[in-house]
Order: sequence, then structure tokens, then C-alpha cells
Amino acid sequence: MSAEIRALEPKALWNKFADLNAVPRPSKKEERIIQFMKDFGNNLDLETVEDEVGNVIISKPATKGMEDRKPIVMQSHLDMVHQKNNDTIFDFDVQGIEMIIEGDWVKAKGTTLGADNGLGVATIMAILESDTIAHPALEALFTIDEETGMTGAKGLKGGLLKGEILLNLDTEEDDEIGVGCAGGIDVTATREYKEEETPEFKVGYSISVKGLQGGHSGMQIHEGLGNANKIMNRVLFDGFENFGLRISEIDGGSLRNAIPRESNATVAIDTVHEAAFNFEMTQLSETIKKEFKIMEPDLEIIVSKIVTPEKIMDLGVQEGLTRAIYAALNGVYRMSADIPELVETSNNIARVIVKDGHIKIGCLTRSSVESSKLDLANTLRATFELTGCEVEFTGDYPGWAPNMDSNILKIMVPIYERLNNGGKPHVAACHAGLECGILGQNYPAMDMISFGPNIKGAHSPDERAQISSAQKYWKFVLEILENIPKT
Repeated sequence: MSAEIRALEPKALWNKFADLNAVPRPSKKEERIIQFMKDFGNNLDLETVEDEVGNVIISKPATKGMEDRKPIVMQSHLDMVHQKNNDTIFDFDVQGIEMIIEGDWVKAKGTTLGADNGLGVATIMAILESDTIAHPALEALFTIDEETGMTGAKGLKGGLLKGEILLNLDTEEDDEIGVGCAGGIDVTATREYKEEETPEFKVGYSISVKGLQGGHSGMQIHEGLGNANKIMNRVLFDGFENFGLRISEIDGGSLRNAIPRESNATVAIDTVHEAAFNFEMTQLSETIKKEFKIMEPDLEIIVSKIVTPEKIMDLGVQEGLTRAIYAALNGVYRMSADIPELVETSNNIARVIVKDGHIKIGCLTRSSVESSKLDLANTLRATFELTGCEVEFTGDYPGWAPNMDSNILKIMVPIYERLNNGGKPHVAACHAGLECGILGQNYPAMDMISFGPNIKGAHSPDERAQISSAQKYWKFVLEILENIPKT
């Protein structure tokens, strides 16, 4: 299928994307892709450096006639979210992404595609390699670990870049020009608990919540998608209230920036309640599936009898845990008062692990308003502390305040209208965590903008990139480069 991908137009873009996707590049494991990018720059005889945190910067002089234009930075992140379907056998540490074409879309076989932000990286690579594309003096900034910590953006020191305009290629709607984004903070609740021997009169059950779409925990947090951790907790709470269900283990969700698609729990109930428990679970499952039938048509809640677990949670801790997860906000906390239809503040209950006497709950709280972000983080903190958890705030990164007076924005809007028969772009802030806000801390004078092709289902195995949109986007990129203002 790689040959079919490489045959797509624009070939320069899709060929580089295919090259990129052949290299394993999950977040936190970027050593191979860093080396790949350094080799790429060096093979082109371009100045190539790796900074102290692992970002790669490749510099290319202006093409003939463009020497008097403002120098620019083109920026994308090297890492990708690594998610796969349960029935997909795939090792992100050693395998390249297997791509397929479905109509007007490029997808992966049961995994995330890596178009976020691989198409941006491929765009920059194609421009660096080309000897026909007009552009001013160019610095290609390839950052690391955007998806799980913003390590690259946070670690980039001031003074390394000379560009006056930054083009971030990480927006996922081709009619959108991004001028702002949300900041984020990781909220992690932990505590220990005592395990008890499971009494002889109890029987074991496995509960699985699966089939959810998942998706981007910022851009899609308002869409009404199911959160596997919340749904699982609802089932566990009901089982305890009605049948004294006891929890042995829970493993739900994955990465903080992905809406949880799956959760699995091992529980025990009194043997005497088996028939009633099975009936109740069937009824509750059907009720929940009916609630989510529009957004989550493939949702499954499977309750199966298994070997009775040897250990169960301390009862008091279990009660506190299920109540805390029930009470903890998941979804939209506040809509923006400044920008219509923009989510201002939200939370994703991303990860729930209960095993071997340890509880860990991981959330990602986002907001375009710093005080509101902290307000929601403290709300979650208070909720989890009431049940005896220790709560830690980490990974804090700022939002990117919209600049409607941006010079590059004033250039891009008429270009977009000209290329699209007068159609107007959607100039907006987004509820995702772009790196622009962080980069702007060390480069406050840099004029920043974000755009990109249509990508749907990012951060989930349903991720797909639109072929026709990539063609539209590519023309836009080339026109922007040709029209960078003079110094």
C-alpha cells in the first residue's frame, strides 16, 4: 500500500509522509526519528543541529529573489500518539505505520495514523528538499514530545532561532487559521489501599467497556463522546450499591490527551446475587448504550464470569474512589465568553489504574484562561483529596493568546480567499494544546500562526487524513511562502 500512498498528489508531500511513517516515533521514544531527521538535513548539506532536549533545527537559505523577505520558522512535532484497537497486533516501538486508502482518506490499519503532526513534518521536509519551491530564509523546527509533555517546546532556548514569523502546521481543519490555543496541566491523584482476601462465598466477574471512538481530548471534548472511565465507574457504582460488588483491579484509558476508549475491571460479588447481578448489568448496559447510541454506536459493556480474584480493595477506599470518580468533572467546565462556540476550560479523566494496593488517576485539564485552568484543577484536587488521595499538578504549559492584529494573518486571509473562490477562512483559537504559547515565552516578538489539512479522529485508531484537503493545503503553503513580506 505504500506505493499507492506515494502515488497520491502532491507526491512531494505524500512521499515524505510515507518516509516518516516508516520510522517508529511514539512520544517519549523519539531517538530514532530524531536521528532520521538529522540524517535527512545532513544529506541535503543543510545546517542541522540538535538542541539539548532533542529538538532538530534545519536551516535553509532563501531561494533566489527571496533574500529580502522576513526569515521564517516552519514548525511541527516529530512524535505521534500511539493508540491501537484491542484486536490489532502492532508494536509501535519497532513497526512503521501501515497505511491504507479509503476513498478520499488515508488511514492506518487499526492504529493511529500519525498525520498529527506527521503531515506537517512531511510538508517541511518536502520544502527543505525542493530546489523549485520559492521561500525566504527558512528554519525548520522539529520539536519532540508534544503529545505527552511539550518537552521540546518547553526546552527550546531563546536566541537559537532567527525567524520573525512562525508557521505552525498542527491545525486539523483546512478552513481554519489558528491564532490562539488552550494551555494545559496534568492532574494526578494517587493513594495506597489495603487489599483483603476475597471471601469464599464470592464469585469473580470481568467487566469491559469497549468500542468507543476515543478522540482528541481537547478538540473533541464537547462532542458528547463516551469516556470509558466514567462509564466503567457508573457500572461499578451501581454494582456496589445494589449487590455489594467489590473491586479487585481497574485498568482504564491510556494517554492523557486521548479520550478513553476502553476500560477493564476485575470484580467479585456474592454468589447469592449472581442471577440478579447479571440481570441488572444487562439492563444497565442497554440503558447506557441507548444514551450513547448516536455518538457511540459501537459501545459494548461486557460482563463475564471469571476465576474469582484472590484479592479485593479495602471497602472504605473503594467507596471513596467510586464516589470521587463520579463527582470529578469530565468534559466542558466553561465555554469562552470572548470567542463564540470555543470551549474555554475542560477536563479529561484519562487514566484510572487500580492494582496491587495502588490507585492512580490521571487527568488533563485545559483552558485558554490561566486562572480558570487552575480553578478546575483545584476542583479536581479537592474532589480526590476528599477520598484520601494525594494530588499533584505537573506538566503545566501556557495557552496562546489570540492576536487578531497579526501581520501574517493579514497576508494569509486574502490568499485563502483567492485560492478558494472568495470563501473565507475561519480565524479562530482552538481548545487543543499547540506549542505556540510555549514557544512565545522565549520568542515573544515572533509573529505566529497555525494551519493544516483536514485530519479527523486524531489520537484514536480512527485517525484519517483527507487527500483532497492535503492538495488544497499544499497550494496554500506554497502561496504563503511566496508572499512572506519584506524585511
